[in-house]
Amino acid sequence: MSKLNYILTIAGHDPCAGAGLTSDIKTFQAHGLYGLSVCTAVTVQNDVDFKECHWISLDDILTQIEVLLDRFSIEVVKIGLIENWENLSVIMEKLHHHKPNLSIILDPIIRASAGFDFHSKESLAFFDKVVSHCYVITPNYEEIVALYPDKSIEETVTHLSSLTNIYLKGGHRTDQKGWDTLYYHKLVQLNIPPLAQTVHDKHGSGCVLSASLASGLALGFSIEDAAFHAKKYTEAFLNSETGLLGLQSYLTLQQTQGFKN
Repeated sequence: MSKLNYILTIAGHDPCAGAGLTSDIKTFQAHGLYGLSVCTAVTVQNDVDFKECHWISLDDILTQIEVLLDRFSIEVVKIGLIENWENLSVIMEKLHHHKPNLSIILDPIIRASAGFDFHSKESLAFFDKVVSHCYVITPNYEEIVALYPDKSIEETVTHLSSLTNIYLKGGHRTDQKGWDTLYYHKLVQLNIPPLAQTVHDKHGSGCVLSASLASGLALGFSIEDAAFHAKKYTEAFLNSETGLLGLQSYLTLQQTQGFKN
């Protein structure tokens, strides 16, 4: 075996490579990591239009995971699009059976940017169970509202923070747009303001931030340093092009001026 630093994404396939596992792989590569991938769904979409989603069977997902974990040493896994929380629970049991101390970064995708809904409210009863086995989750404001519609944002954050760490993405905020917040160690709070004066919206930016955060953790950085770096990296990605698809490369990484705040 080589001494490459491996990291795994479990996510859907986006044909335009703006989001999902192909976007994650590009993020990992920019950070000097070797990205492995497990496909959970084949989507029919581009950067502005979402047509269909064809789910990969749970058995096929588990088989993909097994063949990779049997071969490669993996410390960090980023999880994106999953058909339902019940399947996610099974997937996480599989991961932790192979490696109990595995760090899982969950990006709980509820709705595609083009308006396609992935999860029913009925399936959210399983969410507490899976969250408690994650190292950090990375919802945006729309997702955190959808997860617990009967709770306020503050109540939801308090509840989830008792179970795991939260990186709350602020791109959908109405009060302080672009201000992210890291809740860790049972509600210790770290505000992460936007660094650029303006940014260009991008398809898949949430995936990029979560993958960058996972990359920082895989490289051994603290959750605080990984969070600040992910914010810097994502803003560099957002401003890499004026269109809805951005560039990710070592040059994008260099614009962050290192990993630490």
